[in-house]
Amino acid sequence: MRGPYRCPYFWPLPLPSMSAMSGMSATTGGGTSGMNGDSPDRTARWGWFLAWLLVGACGGIGLAAILTVGAAFVVLAVVAAVLLLRKGPRRAVVGAVSGLALPLFYLAYLNRGGPGEVCHAVTGGQSCTEEYTPVPFLVAGALLLAVGFVLHATTRRQGHTDPMPRR
Repeated sequence: MRGPYRCPYFWPLPLPSMSAMSGMSATTGGGTSGMNGDSPDRTARWGWFLAWLLVGACGGIGLAAILTVGAAFVVLAVVAAVLLLRKGPRRAVVGAVSGLALPLFYLAYLNRGGPGEVCHAVTGGQSCTEEYTPVPFLVAGALLLAVGFVLHATTRRQGHTDPMPRR
């Protein structure tokens, strides 16, 4: 057999035109007709937000575990924050607020059996631990996550212009 095998029923697959994928109209010559208006600039803004989210999560883990490995996480968060402040847009810093929610979600997950004493069977008996109620961690995490996303979305829209041409 010569060359790669091609199934006669599915090859070549019809591909959508590039103008349809980018939201550009072939008849009007450049107006956007897409519903979501994704652009490289918008994707980059959310990328910076996610980078700050990771910095906030690292800082939150560092503060929660300050007596053990927390100092290393705090130093890592500070170094990453300095690099992001020098390289990226400052309005994405609100991602760190959302990042603080991730350790809180983890604490809520760890305390999912609480409140009270929770016992688990282990080899040769049982192991019991005292757990807190997960609700305060979950509520605080949800609030921080929502506040960060809302702040990022509103700061993004303040300087946003309408890409649609007026008729």
